[in-house]
Amino acid sequence: MSCEIKQKERVGTINPIFTCQPAGAQYVSIGVKDCIGIVHGGQGCVMFVRLLISQHLKESFEIASSSLHEDGAVFGALNRVEEAVDVLLMRYPDVKVIPIITTCSTEVIGDDVDGVVIKLNEGLLKEKYAGREVHLIPIHTPSFVGSMVSGYDVAVRDFVRYFAKKDKTSEKINLITGWVNPGDVTALKHLLSEMQIEANVLFEIESFDSPLMPDGNSVSYGNTTIDDLIQTGNALGTIALHKYEGGKAAAFLEKEFDIPAIIGPSPIGIRNTDTFLQNLKKMTGKPIPQSLVRERGIAIDALTDLTHMFFADKKVAIYGNPDLVIGLAEFCLDLEMKPVLLLLGDDNLSYPNDPRILALKEKVDYEMEIITNADFWELENRIKNEGLELDLILGHSKGRFIAIDYDIPMVRVGFPTYDRAGLYRHPIVGYAGAIWLTEQMANTLFTDMEHKHNKEWILNVW
Repeated sequence: MSCEIKQKERVGTINPIFTCQPAGAQYVSIGVKDCIGIVHGGQGCVMFVRLLISQHLKESFEIASSSLHEDGAVFGALNRVEEAVDVLLMRYPDVKVIPIITTCSTEVIGDDVDGVVIKLNEGLLKEKYAGREVHLIPIHTPSFVGSMVSGYDVAVRDFVRYFAKKDKTSEKINLITGWVNPGDVTALKHLLSEMQIEANVLFEIESFDSPLMPDGNSVSYGNTTIDDLIQTGNALGTIALHKYEGGKAAAFLEKEFDIPAIIGPSPIGIRNTDTFLQNLKKMTGKPIPQSLVRERGIAIDALTDLTHMFFADKKVAIYGNPDLVIGLAEFCLDLEMKPVLLLLGDDNLSYPNDPRILALKEKVDYEMEIITNADFWELENRIKNEGLELDLILGHSKGRFIAIDYDIPMVRVGFPTYDRAGLYRHPIVGYAGAIWLTEQMANTLFTDMEHKHNKEWILNVW
């Protein structure tokens, strides 16, 4: 019995779990107020990512493209960046922040995006937009390495590195949420409010659950302001909830401004939420209030109603963003389930040395596989050809056809989820998230029991 960590053996990718680095940078950019990113590449690098995010959040938002064509790929396309910045500033008088996000094509041809930013700052911005606050931020996200996860991490660091300034230490902390949903941000703010902690909740998209108002529909924007980003350099400390989605920024602030950093764990489930609250207490000195102790008790009661009778020894496969996958695996273990297959979908070489993965390797007393640089064929092949039996799949909507084809119940979690209504509204973090996720898993298993006539009589008596 062992937990084995290994890389996908095939060279090619069949049905990828993740999309590319620029997608992660774009997700960061929509969390900043008065910001519209320019993706320096072909229009598809924006169109398909916008579609993916819009399918997930069911909202409209704005990202621009330099719209690279064949001539630019041959002769260079920096003129397209200059034109894009000019057009963006003319059309959107309130825009102040413009990240310039590179792609595989523009990185391959060697476009000097940093150089064109200097040129624009010294030329166009002084000559045509004098007196207007404009921040151009080059963000390098070549698509031929990493994934949307590393692209998110790089973009968070680059935003913070550009804006952060040290003045005097404030009483606020930086909370870098990572790649989460609006419902998660609401849940995190609730925990902070209960502990009476002030925080810069960075790159947050709570407002993306946007209203329809009598005066018409509106475009969604994030709530992180320029001042919030500047004040990251004055924070009491930084908590990054995800090692691979904000860890770089937390490490930068610690090194550059001597701001204490705590990275992880993702507050999924009871024990990781407990750790998050203890980290808040340690960083701020604020006590954990009785109201949260009561919330914890309600969550434990809800989980106890289900764990041993319905979850014990259920075999689970989990795929998606690494911090999410690891957090879900830890939660499943606490629910007496057996995560037998974890799929991490990019080429990050540090996964085998992640302390959380090493802890799984030491403690798991059954056969578990953790596959890095994985794709969906790794999951399907094990089910179809290697006899892997599963009771449940946890992951985003792109894996739905495997669940359908092999009649395995599946709970949608992660990004993107587009084939179920309103999931972005519900948290999976905190005690409330633990209840919601547990009940989602239970109800999915109940439906499968009825569908397969598998001990469905238990549902009459439990």
